[in-house]
Amino acid sequence: MSTPVISAREADVLALLGEHLSNAEIAARLFISVRTVESHVSSLLRKLEVPDRRALSRRAPEPPRAEQQGPAPARPARALPAPLTAFVGRTGERGELAAAVTERRLVTAVGLGGVGKTRLSLAVAAQVAGDFADGVCFVDLVPVTDPGRVGAAVAAAMGVGEQPGRGIDDTLMAALAGRQALLVLDNCEQVRDGVAPFLEQLLVACPGIRVLATSRARLMVPFEWVFPVPPLSRVGGGESEAAALFLERAAAVGRAPAPEERDRIAALCERLDGMALAIELAAARWSTLGLDGLTAGLGDQLRILAGGPRADGRHRSVRAVLDWSHDLLEPQDRALLRRVSVFVAPFTAEAAAEVAAFAPLQAAAVADGLGRLAEQSLLAVTPSETGTRYQALETLRQYGTERLTDAGELTDIRSRHLAWCLAGAAGLEELGGPDWRARFDAVAEDLRAALARAADRSEQQADARRLAWSMAGLAFHRNLLGEAQQRYEQAASLSTGADAAAALRQAAGVAGCRGTGDDVYRLHRAAAEAAHQAGDTARAARDLAAAATAAYRFSSTFSRIPSVDEVTGLLTAAREQAGENDPAAEAALALADAAVIADAFGAVQGALDNTAPDTVACAERAVELARRAGDPVAQSAALDALSGAQSWAGATFAAAAAARARIDVLASAPHTPARTHELTDALAMAAATAVGAGELAAARRWGSRLAEQPQLAEVGDHATSWLLVADAFAGHADQVLTGSVRFLDAWQQAGRQRSFSLGPAAASIAMIHGLRGDHEARATWLAITEQAGSKEDHHHGHGAVFDTVVLLHHGDARAALERTAPEPEQVWKWVCWVWPHWYTALRAEAAVLAGHPDAGARLAGARATVAGNPVATALVDRAQALLCGDRARLLTTAAAFDAAGCRYQSARTLLLAGGVHTATGAAALADLGLAPMTVARPHHPRP
Repeated sequence: MSTPVISAREADVLALLGEHLSNAEIAARLFISVRTVESHVSSLLRKLEVPDRRALSRRAPEPPRAEQQGPAPARPARALPAPLTAFVGRTGERGELAAAVTERRLVTAVGLGGVGKTRLSLAVAAQVAGDFADGVCFVDLVPVTDPGRVGAAVAAAMGVGEQPGRGIDDTLMAALAGRQALLVLDNCEQVRDGVAPFLEQLLVACPGIRVLATSRARLMVPFEWVFPVPPLSRVGGGESEAAALFLERAAAVGRAPAPEERDRIAALCERLDGMALAIELAAARWSTLGLDGLTAGLGDQLRILAGGPRADGRHRSVRAVLDWSHDLLEPQDRALLRRVSVFVAPFTAEAAAEVAAFAPLQAAAVADGLGRLAEQSLLAVTPSETGTRYQALETLRQYGTERLTDAGELTDIRSRHLAWCLAGAAGLEELGGPDWRARFDAVAEDLRAALARAADRSEQQADARRLAWSMAGLAFHRNLLGEAQQRYEQAASLSTGADAAAALRQAAGVAGCRGTGDDVYRLHRAAAEAAHQAGDTARAARDLAAAATAAYRFSSTFSRIPSVDEVTGLLTAAREQAGENDPAAEAALALADAAVIADAFGAVQGALDNTAPDTVACAERAVELARRAGDPVAQSAALDALSGAQSWAGATFAAAAAARARIDVLASAPHTPARTHELTDALAMAAATAVGAGELAAARRWGSRLAEQPQLAEVGDHATSWLLVADAFAGHADQVLTGSVRFLDAWQQAGRQRSFSLGPAAASIAMIHGLRGDHEARATWLAITEQAGSKEDHHHGHGAVFDTVVLLHHGDARAALERTAPEPEQVWKWVCWVWPHWYTALRAEAAVLAGHPDAGARLAGARATVAGNPVATALVDRAQALLCGDRARLLTTAAAFDAAGCRYQSARTLLLAGGVHTATGAAALADLGLAPMTVARPHHPRP
């Protein structure tokens, strides 16, 4: 077999797949679109002949790595941090912990701060990485200040994005449910209240996930097996593990100790109780103080702190070295060390200067001071995409915070840090640029920490409110929709009156993007209450009307649908508060009437006795009032109601026009979450209704724009649904099969959700497999269709359309006739949206080919229904030509199909024409990647 040729860009994508990055993360890393990444992934799947992206990640090349102790992992642990210094000793502990990790679901490495839990866990994780098919992921929980964000931190590390209608924790569980991976959670004591419930849920939902946690105390959760991490062994004197660590670190900063000094070094390590951090800090001073200086300095400290239980003594040995190291610093460096402890994430020298540079420390001295602290192992140096960064170990951060308190600087330094965060957040509000995402990620945890601190201090609530607002917008742009909603609600809690109402409306817009109807409803009601308290009854009326509309417009996204009485009560209250001469309130009430009274959106709880003309009239009034009010978002929502009403009325082209109009209207709207929600929905509706009108090129255009929406970057099933349908009808088999990879991966990761758009998309993929003659794959996708959409819709609506296409392709006209047996009026509820033209046209063709006695009548009825639809009209014309035996007219329809962008039906027409056209038609089918067609000639019944 020849070796597949992989392009340079495909090689880049393959390497990043090996790092288990999502498509959105790969796009950001390579500065290309998500759509382009998808194309490269699909190409790699074909070239390397593997079934999914997990298999692709295993084909990624291993990066060059230095020699390491112990066996090399079978696959690279790319998600693990790479320590700058070698791991020393702990041979026994490594073996025991590695065995525990491979045998048990949750192992917690427990020990005092500074004992070496993190380094031991990293070494073990690298050692066992090859035992986990989906690799190892490391998550440092130090920057996480909110216990509720533990799941979000893990999701970010594992490249799992949010899914509509689900919290990030639920999405993460669904994504990891079938994975075999090791999750390393470091510093769990930081957010123990959040870690415990998260791990309980994770270990139950994801049987293939194992967890190695580090903590100063056990987590007290089921499945937990505690592994106490002891100090380094001092057995063997100068040959002990503790002495070996000192010797290795001392040699790294200067001359290596002479062999005759090993016993004295062993004695020093004994006095330090084998605590790894204490030994490393002492070794960092070796080159300047020598062994005598170290012994003398540390000896005084240890004598002062002697006594007490052994565990306390070990802890005090670390404290002693920290005190001693601190006291050896110049006053300016002492100030710098304690002040930079306010940062929870790696920080730059510029950031340190802004926060820490005040008397006795000058801004110009900060960079040099950071270098000196790093040389003494008091700070770690971390290279990043945004420049060199520094970070203190958590033990040193806690020590620094205590020193800030002792110096009376804690409040001041946190205020300066808050000011730096506010300025940084303001700078990030200038959205865009290839490095925006990296710049946000670099400071996000500090923004969160500063916000948490400020929100608890009454004198800083104004700043906290500003930061919450800013963080909400930034999180939304970063596609962290759950956090964006949380921050808007937090901003509301820090505000009163009109400001609180405004924040709650923004939160409702984000909830709409997340597909959580319950939250949209709740937040609009809360906004109404806040507006009412502020004395703005007109605005309160608009919010109540918006809540009522949401209950019907988004009814399929509710976990608990509000009762009809509850919603009509809101509508009544809205009218009472609206007053007069408020165009915006009048428009909101008109839309609520269209939704609740006329049921323009076809809600789950909607009444069945509304007539289509009345519904259309009600929606048209809402559109006109929204236009007068000058609110593009409200006008888009009203046009959505009109499009739905026109669908009920069977006005296919009017429904498509209303859907397209939404996109034009929203072009002038401010870029708020509500506008984003409307635009995403408008693009989906424009693509869907274009399919219904036979405008396949337009459907592909809108479907492509939908697929490129940033908010759908991690939701490939929703993003590509209508593009798949349009491509399937056109006969673009390669594009459909390529898109099906992303669709299935995203649908499974999202927990196999149901949606009005997911069912047709899955059915269109099944149709392509049927046209290719792969009946096993078709059966698989038909099963997915049953799970992804409405069973009734599949049976009577889109399913009948797609099945009929396949049956006719294989010459089974009688089965196609049976599949479309119901009169359109009998299945109106399922075909009235975007399928009536396809259903009636294919139903007529099946009647002709099967020799049904009513074929002529069906053709006449279909022609009246589909007039203006280029594809459906060509289908009816072809069926008429077949019925009449008119080959010239039959060939004319082939050109009509080509003009409409429907290459499959054009090729089918040539085959139906037969004769000299057979070879051309067969070649066209083969070029599309479809199987040969069984030609069924019209059967004319006897009179």
